[in-house]
Amino acid sequence: MIRFEPRTERDSLWTATSFAIAVAAGLAVSALLLASTGADVGQVFAALVQGAVGSPKAMATTLVKATPIILTGLATVIAFRAQLWSIGQEGQVFAGAMGGYLGGQLLAGMPPLLFFPGVLASGMAAGMGLGWLAAQLRNRFGVSEIISTVMLNYLVIYLLSWLLQGGPWGEHGTTISYQQSPMLPDETFLPALFGSNRLHAGVLLPFLAAALCAVVMSRTPLGYEIRGLGYNPEALRHKGVNIARTVTIILLTSGGLAALAGATELFGVAHRLRADNLVGLGYTGIIVGMIGGLRPLGTVMAGLFFGGLASGAVYMRVLGDVPASLVPAIQGITLFFFLCAGVLARYRVVRVAVQ
Repeated sequence: MIRFEPRTERDSLWTATSFAIAVAAGLAVSALLLASTGADVGQVFAALVQGAVGSPKAMATTLVKATPIILTGLATVIAFRAQLWSIGQEGQVFAGAMGGYLGGQLLAGMPPLLFFPGVLASGMAAGMGLGWLAAQLRNRFGVSEIISTVMLNYLVIYLLSWLLQGGPWGEHGTTISYQQSPMLPDETFLPALFGSNRLHAGVLLPFLAAALCAVVMSRTPLGYEIRGLGYNPEALRHKGVNIARTVTIILLTSGGLAALAGATELFGVAHRLRADNLVGLGYTGIIVGMIGGLRPLGTVMAGLFFGGLASGAVYMRVLGDVPASLVPAIQGITLFFFLCAGVLARYRVVRVAVQ
């Protein structure tokens, strides 16, 4: 008989080997899936690489696609490391875009140095508000954050639908009715980098946020409390830490990071408030955070990988002639093998003699 036992010491070589095996296994299974559709596997993978990193334009698109999912992945890291299973990143992305849009209306005409920090802060405040609600429901009434954040997701999404369809933010006076706001003025677009019409200044935010998260998690009392809450909340309570306060701070921070993704998408990519370009960013971020081992650096790497998948998907469909539905399937396959690698990295298999 065999059983799994936690590894007492972290083996970096074995961890790297586990994830290398996961990459190889994911590619192999994805290749089999592609081959089952009759596609030329080599051509499809070549198209994927070309679409992800094959040119400066492709790399810019990869960075833009990776930006929101890295931010929502970092939101996942903050919450899940404390074993607070917040699933609210999706709704918080929507709230961030809505808060940013409202902030843009209130701050219209302000100088750029005040306008852009103001609208991003406005978006973050909306997501933090959702995080605060989830924390209060948990602390005061014992409501699981899983239930509360999922329900808040639906509330925010339907609120946006009403605001755009029949509410004050919709694009009225057009022949065909769409759930979208009017186009934002050009001066509200996030500044472009290196003269690119795709690469905006918002792509710097996930890297700054990841560095800040890494410092907070490893070198501050709050990071100790986050990790302690995940490992042993009772020991943390006996040490004198206010658990309710820590839970509130964690869910506020997580909500703010996820909302920043929505605000960045609004002012950097879509330039109008609409739901279809925000769908899935929060849930994908949960996957990215898990694949990244709930660590900031790993989340950045996983986010860039998923950004490359999203960027290369167009080339896969056009040059490789594969169905669009295969891209999320490849993401799911990757997640499965990376989760298996995470288990192998943290546990060892022990043979136990049967008495």
